[in-house]
Amino acid sequence: MDVIGESSESGSGVSSSQLKKNGSFGEDDRCPKQVSPLRGGGSRNTSPLGRVGSRNTSPSRQKVIKTKPRGLDEETVATFGKAVHPDVQMEDSIWAMLPEDLLNEILARVPPFMIFRLRSVCKRWNLILQDSSFLKFHSQVPSHGPCLLTFWKNSQTPQCSVFSLPLKTWYRIPFTFLPPWAFWLVGSSGGLVCFSGLDGLTFKTLVCNPLTQTWRTLPSMHYNQQRQLIMVVDRTDRSFKVIATSDIYGDKSLPTEVYNSKLNVWSLHQVMPAVNLCSSKMAYCDSKLYLETLSPLGLMMYRLDTGYWEHIPAKFPRSLLDGYLVAGTQKRLFLVGRIGLYSTLQSMRIWELDHAKIMWVEISRMPPKYFRALLRLSAERFECFGQDNLICFTSWNQGKGLLYDVDKKVWSWIAGCALQSYNSQVCFYEPRFDASIY
Repeated sequence: MDVIGESSESGSGVSSSQLKKNGSFGEDDRCPKQVSPLRGGGSRNTSPLGRVGSRNTSPSRQKVIKTKPRGLDEETVATFGKAVHPDVQMEDSIWAMLPEDLLNEILARVPPFMIFRLRSVCKRWNLILQDSSFLKFHSQVPSHGPCLLTFWKNSQTPQCSVFSLPLKTWYRIPFTFLPPWAFWLVGSSGGLVCFSGLDGLTFKTLVCNPLTQTWRTLPSMHYNQQRQLIMVVDRTDRSFKVIATSDIYGDKSLPTEVYNSKLNVWSLHQVMPAVNLCSSKMAYCDSKLYLETLSPLGLMMYRLDTGYWEHIPAKFPRSLLDGYLVAGTQKRLFLVGRIGLYSTLQSMRIWELDHAKIMWVEISRMPPKYFRALLRLSAERFECFGQDNLICFTSWNQGKGLLYDVDKKVWSWIAGCALQSYNSQVCFYEPRFDASIY
């Protein structure tokens, strides 16, 4: 498996690519390189020598005033003034005697996608992913940071690319280890990715770890029909759960089912009260599952601890065209959608649920220039999903995504060829080697 690389600059919409062939995982190389504009014949001459009659500004006639660089303290200025010493020669004999625990702790802090390149260094490092000591250190270090995982099929072959937000680089992940089913992306949590699909006429659900290339099929549900699913991972308990919401099959109302990886069984829970759902999109926040409803108007909330549904009468903002529920951190629940009846008056807004007052409070609006670039037509559809107070927007006719940081209130573009496929499915993803499928 080749490694292919591509970096993406926020705010530019243009990607640069770079080919590298060491390791197992790849960085995507299908996008054009970023080209700097050439400054040539039409540029304005700003040199003092090029201006006739300009005043002589030679340093010999100027009074030199020594000042401290703006924004730097005395310690920083003194550091910049120190002489640069040549690099110290690294002795192989010393580094070869590095203690095993210290080596594992160092490697555990390396970005996960870089580990595959390091495995070719020696036999010892090639077996690093099977080392329990390394996995222990890896589980204790902070997360690499949020990533975007895109999944699509090219000539019936599963394709997957991951965009690392900290590294601003696309990485290709081979997905040929999955079975040849007609499946689609459910979502991701805690380093695991969930898919559901059809193996012939049988509905199946599988969970995998893209980094370790491991997967398994979950047992069949009690009512094994195509359902809306969501997966949540509990890292402290080293387990995960999959929730299948209530649905109607024929003239029968299907109960809610929850899969527990510790018990490896599906358990039956309450049937959702009769409601008219206005969207199949769900959000899991603070051990609660939320869905939008039109009748009765508001939200349906499922408590995972009790297994019961309840209605929250939170009225939607006026003139809301389409809304997406997005889960944030620390019990924060967001509503993202378009407002306005006419294309020239439309705008994208973000609200947060006030749990005490049971009402939506507007917290941000998408700037018009980003809205026009994301949705060129009033009837154009878009997708929206979030994680850790980050909200990502994608539209079907755009080869880039728009990212909004709720805490920093910053908008930025994410460019990349992995977003250009019309049938690509996208979700946030946290790469982890220690995420177990059992």
